[in-house]
Amino acid sequence: MPQPPKHDPVRRNSRVGPVMLPAKGREGDPPTWPLPGRMSPAEREAWAQLWATPQAVAWEQMGWTRTVARYCRVMVASEKPDASAAMLAQVTALEDRLGLTPKSMRLLLWQIAVDEVAQKREQSEGARGRIKAVG
Repeated sequence: MPQPPKHDPVRRNSRVGPVMLPAKGREGDPPTWPLPGRMSPAEREAWAQLWATPQAVAWEQMGWTRTVARYCRVMVASEKPDASAAMLAQVTALEDRLGLTPKSMRLLLWQIAVDEVAQKREQSEGARGRIKAVG
């Protein structure tokens, strides 16, 4: 008779727990543009926005600067009205690889850390506005 599966099986290829990414995102200036050629103004804006995300903390640790730059370039090109379906497919694939979708974040075991201190501060500031002293 077969044995029922264990509730907590031992895995040979066990994964490390979730990687917590800061909710406020990556701080500081974005890295220098690693690709040849000059950045367009749209690429410059997208580059700065991408490197301010929580995922950018993980990209920096793994040295994914060139991959993010390729994504940035393809993303800007895909947002043009005449973008091809192949360009849109490339953007979608890179978004998944870079953890920019909820599903890919789950697969990479990336989670956005909750800033409990900021939440408490907001709650207490909101409560001060509602509470009035009674004489």
